[in-house]
Amino acid sequence: MKTTLFASTVLLALPIAALAADPPPPPSTGWSGTGEAGLALASGNTKSQNLNAKLDIKFNDDQWKDDFYLLAQRNKANVTIATLDTSTNPPTTINTTRYDLTANRYETGASLGYKIDDHSYIVGAGRYEHDEFSPYDYQYILSIGYGYQVLKNAHDELAFEVGPGYKVVQPTSFYLTPVDPGSPAVKVQPDSDSQLAARGKMEYKHSFSGAVSFTDVLVVESASGNTFVQNDAGLSVKMNSHLALKAALQTRHNSEVTAGFKKTDELFTTNLVYGF
Repeated sequence: MKTTLFASTVLLALPIAALAADPPPPPSTGWSGTGEAGLALASGNTKSQNLNAKLDIKFNDDQWKDDFYLLAQRNKANVTIATLDTSTNPPTTINTTRYDLTANRYETGASLGYKIDDHSYIVGAGRYEHDEFSPYDYQYILSIGYGYQVLKNAHDELAFEVGPGYKVVQPTSFYLTPVDPGSPAVKVQPDSDSQLAARGKMEYKHSFSGAVSFTDVLVVESASGNTFVQNDAGLSVKMNSHLALKAALQTRHNSEVTAGFKKTDELFTTNLVYGF
């Protein structure tokens, strides 16, 4: 459903792109950035709170290609929890509802690219994330690699990065139910896992006009214990020189997860973006 909504948004925006005749400006140099946020609140028969925000700062000149970002996602909603009452015969199920967190993720990252020529550059990158509702409490990677700018003109930008890295992951804790019903559950915290990894990145941007642009960023972090893949696709429509509306679809996949977790997560957002 979320993928269908995103595709519909793209199709609806294409006529706008076709009508906009002004060509996009040339790639900027120096410091630039965007801040985006989306908020949804519901009360009454249902109660929920959804917030996502991102800050992205870039630097680009003849020698450097740098990127720094922070993002946060936090959701709360009414959650129904089923518990088994063993005091009755036969045991009965009791459903209770409480207002609780359903998503809580924070992520930060940076990359420093030193240009060798008009197309090639050496890049050092790092990424850290903390997620209370994923198979891993936290994971981070530090890497160094080679980047190649395939395209860079007024309409299209395409770059690839690849290189080795060092990754650390902390699997989420879980509880073991004791055989004795009267004993409390035992919390188990698995050891963190650190190993060499390979990192790859593809970053693409197409400007339909000076007002409408599409971006897609694919990141792959592969280690022997787990391969993490994240794809961020977004369509932005400018309202003026600073404000824009953005529809985005984020897909995250872990190849190895503990029992009770799904391998793939999707997040569809519509945000207000401020550019500076």
